[in-house]
Amino acid sequence: MLSSINISHVFVFDQQKALDFYVGKLGLEVSNDLDLGAMRWLTVRVPGDPSRDILLEVAGPPGMDQKSAEQVRELVSKGASGFAVGFTTDDAKKTYETLKAKGVEIVDELTERDYGTDFGLRDPFGNQLRIVQLATTSHQLGPKTAAKRQ
Repeated sequence: MLSSINISHVFVFDQQKALDFYVGKLGLEVSNDLDLGAMRWLTVRVPGDPSRDILLEVAGPPGMDQKSAEQVRELVSKGASGFAVGFTTDDAKKTYETLKAKGVEIVDELTERDYGTDFGLRDPFGNQLRIVQLATTSHQLGPKTAAKRQ
């Protein structure tokens, strides 16, 4: 059976611009940058966590034809591709303030919720990302569920 997620992807339109954002602004690190001939295999990850990579994949050949790539780019740029990646942090307020100061587009303000404190942002291409500082376990379950478990 499956035991973990190793890699996922985010469609980007320009890998250098993606590096500037994901590494330069969000603080991720490059885990692979390989020329495979037909494509550049560019992955990033949270520093110190080799368990999961994000492929910064250009929407286009060899993965899809040009017409499909145009459609994907249109959907991503509108933010219509849905939730792309969720990150955790130990200090949502500090992370929010740091990213806002770096000019990151915040699309959902810092909000306290049952599961923790989080906010939403978009990368330069339109991908929707969230960053959360998780609440304690009992709060993650929600007040009613936590009360039942006691």
